[in-house]
Amino acid sequence: MPQSLFVFIQLEFPWALGPADGRYLVRRHDDGEPEHVVVLGTLGAARQLAGPVGGGRVGGTVLRRQRARSVPSEPEPEPVSTTRVTVIDPVSLSAESQARAWLAELDRDREVGSAVTVANRVIHAHRIASANPYVHEVSAAQALVIRAGWGDGEQVADGRWLHARALLEGGRERGGARSPRSRGRDRSWALRPQERLAALLGARGAALVCEEFVLRARQDLDHGRLAHASLELDRAYALALAELHAEGRQDLAIRLAELEKLRDGVRRQADAALTLAEETAAQRGEQTDDELLAHALERLEAALRARTAGGV
Repeated sequence: MPQSLFVFIQLEFPWALGPADGRYLVRRHDDGEPEHVVVLGTLGAARQLAGPVGGGRVGGTVLRRQRARSVPSEPEPEPVSTTRVTVIDPVSLSAESQARAWLAELDRDREVGSAVTVANRVIHAHRIASANPYVHEVSAAQALVIRAGWGDGEQVADGRWLHARALLEGGRERGGARSPRSRGRDRSWALRPQERLAALLGARGAALVCEEFVLRARQDLDHGRLAHASLELDRAYALALAELHAEGRQDLAIRLAELEKLRDGVRRQADAALTLAEETAAQRGEQTDDELLAHALERLEAALRARTAGGV
């Protein structure tokens, strides 16, 4: 019999993602058919301090109360957990030539983006199942290593392979090119967040309430959680219009007028999400206008960027 080979995208992150090590079968919402297999494995676990009743909780981790002890003035860094995420296509290939052709024709951005979306579906499900608000999703830009390759069933199910190619190593694209994090960005772009951070910490600027809702809406929209995104964007618009108008910025007048025109459409999407709350997630997704949400969110993000262009 010909050997069955499975192709995969693999990413490694320098922290524990949340779900326990193991294999997770991810099925499609519409028909329940297997869509991906996700294998999680911890490579270098940090020392876990699990304690009895009376221990403290920091970021969702239970810490044992220990007797205070002196430490050196220049302590060694504590070891960290590294998690390997392998996203496998469950449809096997019967010939190595097929696997080689897949790797040769790989659309890196699309395949890596798809793998991250699948991994985040597992992480988000764990966040809900564990009721742990400190579990957070990941991006490709945070990966230490990204690989693509193939192997037989037992290998890939254990995070190993017959052949793989590094797409990203040590935060840099294979071959010394700039990483996806830096492509298309110049130094002035990189400095802007640092300037705003200094202004916020130094009480020379203020964060708007709407900004957190915008970030949450962006994350949920990017991962197809349209009902969540529509409700968050509705709140973001209501808050943003109130907060930006209150600042009296004439340089934002045109942008505010644009947001006012988009407001009703955003509100209708939120109302639809509430009306359909008892229906399935798939039905909500079908009846939500993702293009309207995407456009409205992009315009609100643009307005907030313009607000901080002067260093607010």
